[in-house]
Amino acid sequence: MAEGGFFKRLLAGLSKTRDNFVKNMDYVFRGFTNIDDDFYEELEEILIMGDIGVATTESILEDLKRKVKEQKIKEPADCKQLLIDSIREQMDIGEAAYEFENRTSVVLVVGVNGVGKTTTIGKLAAKFRGQNKKVLLAAADTFRAAAGEQLKEWANRSNVDMIGGQEGNDPASVVFDAIAAAKARKTDILLIDTAGRLHNKKNLMSELHKINNIIDKEFPDAYRETLVVLDGTTGQNALAQAKEFSEVTDLSGIVLTKLDGTAKGGIAVAIQAELGIPVKYIGVGETIDDLEKFDSQEFVEALFYADAQ
Repeated sequence: MAEGGFFKRLLAGLSKTRDNFVKNMDYVFRGFTNIDDDFYEELEEILIMGDIGVATTESILEDLKRKVKEQKIKEPADCKQLLIDSIREQMDIGEAAYEFENRTSVVLVVGVNGVGKTTTIGKLAAKFRGQNKKVLLAAADTFRAAAGEQLKEWANRSNVDMIGGQEGNDPASVVFDAIAAAKARKTDILLIDTAGRLHNKKNLMSELHKINNIIDKEFPDAYRETLVVLDGTTGQNALAQAKEFSEVTDLSGIVLTKLDGTAKGGIAVAIQAELGIPVKYIGVGETIDDLEKFDSQEFVEALFYADAQ
């Protein structure tokens, strides 16, 4: 997240999470005189309440206890930096995570309705277009009446082409047509919107299976990426959705939207650590440039070091 403007928006967006979570944590670091079971218990409660999740919290605290022992730390206040480092380590994803941006790629975008999936695709299209890539959108969410129109609007705004968009069409045939067009036009990145019907998992499963088969068959040389879009304001619910989608398709990354104004920003840590699937992009607003690559260093800084800014 190189741009200073985005960091400022992230800083502002995480303010509720900070007020809720980091302030409570500071009370623990300042209020305890000893590093004992009570101290760790209190920390555990705050991390879980901060939507970090049970499994991730345990892992972070184990790491913290180990570091405290190794470094012979006696003061609770000296634990703060160690805890922050442990959280950052849970989230680091490395550079290879964005390989698809540099290859001829097919990016399948999944997620339930209402999480900002279509908007995310539009923002990604604009981002790649800004890198002088040829981008094509496939409107394979033919289940929801307005999905095609909404995607078309984003295609126009991002200045990219779109295939499909008719309600009731077979999603797999839209993908088939889009791949033919992508190959003919020498497209760099094909972004595919899909229907988000989690409550009907069987249908979703067979639909994604069909789409994946067509991509394998028609575009075997393309680099594959499957991103799940999650709404950051839903906290543990977002984690549950990510788990469900990971059962029906191979997820390679997460896009976390609506991180502006939520008190549940800690979910970014939990999802990545519990599922082993990296958060690759985060959104902190409505405009076209409010989606950026996720940077664990900057996220942790925006979460913990606001006062230092």
